Amino acid sequence: MIGAVTGSITAPLTLLLGRCDPAGRLRYIGRSTTLSRAAGRAVADQLAPPRAAHPWTGWRFSAGCGTQRTL
Repeated sequence: MIGAVTGSITAPLTLLLGRCDPAGRLRYIGRSTTLSRAAGRAVADQLAPPRAAHPWTGWRFSAGCGTQRTL
């Protein structure tokens, strides 16, 4: 499932993907390649902000070669 994005929720650049573990916690498993503008717009229509505290708040993910961005 899409757990988060880089960029914005209305114009995502990459998708951070997650999977629920046996206890129901969302665990990070990887990210997509950079999305084209058209793909980002198509995905944005399916995204919504989290309804509660996000389990990855404050985590840092590799967002590109040699960079780190706070989620």
